Formats: sequence, C-alpha cells, structure tokens
Amino acid sequence: MFDPVILREYDIRGQIGENLSEKDAYALGKAFALYLAKELPDQDKYTLCVGYDGRHSSLALAQSLTQGLIESGINVKSIGLGPSPMLYFAVKDLKTDAGIMVTGSHNPPDYNGFKMTTFDHPVFGTEIQEIGKLAAQDKPPVKIQGTEEKIDMKERYVARLLQDLKCFRPLKIAWDAGNGAAGDVLKLLTGKMPGEHILLYDTIDGDFPNHHPDPTVDENLKDLQKVVLEQHCDLGIAFDGDADRIGAVDENGEIIRCDTLMILYAKDILKRHPGAPIIGDVKCSSVMYDEIAKMGGKPIMWKTGHSVIKDKMREMNAPLAGELSGHIFFADGYYGFDDALYCSIRLINALEKDKLSDLTANLPKLYNTPEIRLPVEENEKFDLIPRIIKNLKNLPDLQINTLDGIRVTTKDGWWLARPSNTQNVLVIRAESKTSQGLESLLKMVGEQIKELGYTLP
Repeated sequence: MFDPVILREYDIRGQIGENLSEKDAYALGKAFALYLAKELPDQDKYTLCVGYDGRHSSLALAQSLTQGLIESGINVKSIGLGPSPMLYFAVKDLKTDAGIMVTGSHNPPDYNGFKMTTFDHPVFGTEIQEIGKLAAQDKPPVKIQGTEEKIDMKERYVARLLQDLKCFRPLKIAWDAGNGAAGDVLKLLTGKMPGEHILLYDTIDGDFPNHHPDPTVDENLKDLQKVVLEQHCDLGIAFDGDADRIGAVDENGEIIRCDTLMILYAKDILKRHPGAPIIGDVKCSSVMYDEIAKMGGKPIMWKTGHSVIKDKMREMNAPLAGELSGHIFFADGYYGFDDALYCSIRLINALEKDKLSDLTANLPKLYNTPEIRLPVEENEKFDLIPRIIKNLKNLPDLQINTLDGIRVTTKDGWWLARPSNTQNVLVIRAESKTSQGLESLLKMVGEQIKELGYTLP
C-alpha cells in the first residue's frame, strides 16, 4: 500500500525515508506491469525505458523499479543517468511501450519520485490512482521473467537536439545546469555547437550545493545573471533538476519569463501553422494570449501541469504549449513533450539576426509578480480555493475563472491562486498595467489569504 500522499496528480513523489523507499519502487514496477497489461491487452510482451536523475537515492530506486518490472515479465531498456526529456526521447526513439523516469524534479534533495509515460500519452490523474490500487493486489509471479538491456542514449539524444539547430552565428552563451541531471548531456551538446559556452554547475550533484534547481525562482538565477553581464554573453539559459523546465536571461541580465518565451516561439511556429491553437496555463500573462491572437493564432488557456497540458495539446493537435513554470512543449517538428534542452535550441534559433532584448522590446509593458509560493498545510491546500471563491462570489465587478484554482479579473488587472500539485503551497500571481494597479491587486489577494489564516509574503 503506497502512502496516499505520494500519489500525486502528475507523478508519484515523496520524501525518502518518510513515505518513499526502494520497496515502493519495487512495488511500482509490479503495479506498472499490471497497468500496461490493462492498457495494451492485445500484447503479450512489453518493453519499457527506465532512466534516473542525479539525486543520491535515484540509482537505488531505479534498480528496485527495474527488478519489479523484470520479475513481472517486462523487458527493460535502462538508459542510466540523465534528464527526464532524454527518457521521453528514448521511448520515442526506441519505440518502447512506456517509460518511467526516477526524478525529484525541482523538489529538495531528500525528495524523489517517478514520472511515467506510455508511448502515446503521459500517465497522470486517475491513472496514477489506478496504479496505486494495482500495487495493493497480490498477484502470482509470472513464469517468464523480463530482461534488462543497458543503452547509452546521450549521443543519440544530442544528435536529435542538434538536428533542429538553425542558428550558426557564434553566440556567447552562459548555461546553468544547477548541478542537475542535464550536466553530462549539456557538456556533450555545447561541445558540438558553434560559439563560446560558459557552463555553470554542470557537475551532477544530488545535494545541489550552489543553489536550488528551480529557474522560476529569481534568486536561483542570480549567478547566471552575473556571468551574463560580466562575460558579455548574448544569452543565459538555466534548467531545473531534471531539465524539463527552462529559465532564460537576456544579454542585459533581464529575466525573460516563460510566457514571454512562448510569444517568441509562437511567432516562428505560426508562420508554418497559421491559425493553430497555442496553449498556455492559467498563470501566463494576458500579454501572451493577446500577442498570440494578434499573430493569427488561437490562444487557449488551460490548467497547470505538464501532464494535463500534454494531454490537451494532443487533443487539440496544437504545435506549441507552455506553462509559466518553464515546461514548454513543441509538437512542431518535435515530439510534444517538455524538453528544456530542445527549448534552448529553438531559442537560439530566434537569435540568428537579433538580440534577445530586441525581440521583446515592443511587447506591452506590464507590472507582474513571478510565481509567489505560499507554504500551506498539505492536508488542507485543496480546500482553500473553495473558501476564496465563496468569499468573492457576491462582490461586484469581478470576473472569476475557476478552470484551475481561481483567476480573478478586476479593473486593475488579474490575480491567480491555485494549489500546487507538486508542493505544499498555494501558487499566487498578479498582473496589472500600472504599479498602483498591481499594489491594489496584491492588497486584495492579501486580504483573501488573511481570511484563510495565512499571510502573503
């Protein structure tokens, strides 16, 4: 029986020694084999890729997971240590039935977990709950055990990334791997690219000794900003712990948020896919949605979460989707999964003739916050938003969107509050056309948060 708290919306994730262990990894291997048998009932043999990130617990978890899979008759292709998108690529490139990545993503060092995908779609939501139920079943062992084959995917993955590099201007780029799982691949990739490349914290270290590997937190980009300015770089790029999320800094050291990156990507993609749907999450700026519409695209606001975004993207046949948190998905010439290294290639392509600051100079200037993460109690975080909705429903002149959490539009702009599915926090963001408007919005948010018994930081 898994601890219910680790069965998250997008993955299985917990705290080592607290609610996650190698026994859970072994049980997941057994349960996922049963899930595949239900998902693909016409097959009698299944192949699955397993990869892991650089956390100290990841190798042991991957080994126990693999053991559970093999004992359940699954043929495992172990791709070893690397970023999550390399695992997703391996599933596509090797044409396996599914893949499981052992990763704690951007969580603290003592956390870890499992991201799961079939060849066609991410495994999330009710499917994860179903896997939890399957793990509790006492099934007899299979007669024919599976096999394990170890495959180094790094060269093949890097070759695929470089396949779409179109900018050969010798740029000077600073890269911050954050001691995460991208380090070895990044060294291989930049060694094959033109220009000059300055690599920060590219040694994989599960303690993350230099800074937390989360590029959406401005504090974590300070070292990258400093290097970009001191070394006169054209661009700075940062990754999270498993390199499925990107952060970017222009040549002036200014942070370019991911909804702004989405505008740059959409400008290129809509030339080839006029009128196409482009998907963003509820945290993205109104400017992003407005600019996509101006360029002739069809802007779609959707729920936050890499799995639900991927699923919506597939449903709408969208060539591009993205979240403020840095998950960006290309189905235009790529596979539709979130890959920060591939996003880097497409961003570099945009700099063939222009500086990054020039590409964003004409966008409307707004006053907004980054993601504000308010720590809350895990057992009550999903009950907080209904209380806010109840408090606001009778107030005049408000537009309330409850697609994912609550997004409130007023004469001053909009603000959002939603429970995170990966952390014990409420995620809050606000945006206005004026600084006074932003202050007004944050005052309103603060009052609502105070009603819940918390204080807005």
